[in-house]
Order: sequence, then C-alpha cells, then structure tokens
Amino acid sequence: MNMERLATDFAGIKMATPVMGASGTFGFGIEYSDFLDLKKVGAIISKGITPVPRAGNNGVRIAETPSGMLNCIGLENPGIDRFLSDVLPRVRQQAPDTAFIANFSAGTVEDYGMMAAKLDVDGVDGVEVNISCPNVKEGGIVFGTDPKAAAAVTESVKKNTSKPVIVKLSPNVTDITVMAKAVEDAGADAIALINTLTGMVVDIRTWKPLLGNITGGLSGPAVKPIAVRMVWQVANAVKVPILGLGGIATAEDAIEFLLAGASAVAVGAENFIHPDAVVKVAEGVDSYLESRGLKHVSELVGQLRI
Repeated sequence: MNMERLATDFAGIKMATPVMGASGTFGFGIEYSDFLDLKKVGAIISKGITPVPRAGNNGVRIAETPSGMLNCIGLENPGIDRFLSDVLPRVRQQAPDTAFIANFSAGTVEDYGMMAAKLDVDGVDGVEVNISCPNVKEGGIVFGTDPKAAAAVTESVKKNTSKPVIVKLSPNVTDITVMAKAVEDAGADAIALINTLTGMVVDIRTWKPLLGNITGGLSGPAVKPIAVRMVWQVANAVKVPILGLGGIATAEDAIEFLLAGASAVAVGAENFIHPDAVVKVAEGVDSYLESRGLKHVSELVGQLRI
C-alpha cells in the first residue's frame, strides 16, 4: 500500500489513509489490534462517549435485516471521566501513530460544551459530535432534526475546544442540506454523514417489536445509496470537508463516496463481518488509484461527472 498516495489531511487531522473505523462499530480501536495493523487505519472514531456511564438499552439490541442490521445499543460506554483516565491512555499506548477522533453526545447544549472542554486534551486529534440524541431541556426534540438546535450544539462545542469539530448528521430529515448549512454556519470544521436510519422489526411469532427499544438504527449495505446521495447533495451545498459513511464494505463503495464529494470515508457494519475491513478498503482504493494512473487519493474527491 502506497502510503504517500493515501495520506490525508481531513479538517486538520493528519491520517495515514482516508479510511476510518466508524463510531459504534470499531470500539476504541484497540479491540481490533489482533486483526489489523492500526498504523494502516486512517483514524479511529471512538464509540459514543457520554457525560456519565451508560449501561445501554435492555432487551434485544441487534437484529439482522436484508443487506443490513438494526441496532439499539443505547450508547453503552464508561462515561467521559473513565474514558479519559483509563481508555485514552491505553489507546495512545497501543496506537500512538493513528489519529484518534472522540465521538460524543449529551442531553443539553451545556453538556455538549462541557464534554468538548474535557476532550480538549493531548491524544485526541478531533471530535465527532453526535447530534442524534434527545434534547432533554426541549421536550424530546432531537438535535439532529432541528437546524437551530444543531447550530446551538455546534457553537457550544466550538467555543470549548481547540480540536477540529466534525458534526455527524442524522439522515432522518426532509432536507439534509438545511442541517449541513446550519452546522457549517455555526462553525463546524467538517460534516459526517450519514448516521443510521430509523427502522423497526416485528417478531411475527409474538406480535411484538423484536428490539427492546422498539426502533433501532439501520446500517449496512442497504443504506449506501441513500448515503451517497446525501453526501453528493451536501458536497454541493457546503465548503467544509465531508466524511462519508453508510454501507461501505468494499473499496468500490468507498470510491463512490469520494467521487460524490467525500474527502474521507468510514467503514461501519462491515467491521462486524470482516474485522480487517478498514485496511482492506484502503488497500483497494490504493490499487484503484494505481490502475487509473492517479498520484493521490484527493484526485477522486468530488469528481463525479454529471
């Protein structure tokens, strides 16, 4: 793998390749060290971190679907304080050369700011802000579907960190470009899309929802065409770089996202099937570049021919 051809600067985050491990599917990165060389991973995006520890949802949390999966894990994680005292030092010890992006969420604008401030430490190269969580102060509004709420969170995070801020958008909206413009105007350094689509599975034996949370987030190959479409729309609406994800399983999938306008990509559900997928996708992108006579992966970004 030609690392010079793949080296990427994503919103100021220096990465060996443009292929990352997506939040919620890659743990804290070190869980995958037996399966791949972390030096060849563009960036580790942590599982979601919250202000306090969370045990996650009760009942069934994962259900397979045609060409995908539903999950309602419920942000199970050790909480911000234990992450900083225990997890981050181990990550930096085992993967000192790999970019690390901390994904986090909170229930209020103020807590988002607090989390950003706590994560403004050595060892964290950037933050990914998950705004697909209920706003407990505003009667259950989801930050990710309200442009004003999304902008308020973005502004709060930006005021409290020196790290590059990536805002991860929910696809469960009418017009994704409205949300993208809102967070860009509020100071986001980059935009990640898409997060999971809301779905549901019914158990016809019991006549009950299969998932303990009733609904869950749909990911996997089934969502890729929607994700590529949204990346293309947002790339034509904003100037900040885009992290594309949603159903990427192969190098060909990743190249679609890059051509549509993403500057980097993340592999999600495929990690559960092939734990070396992040590196395999990067190797495939490199082979494609060589076959096309291209000197750098940036030559693909946004080159869709309409």
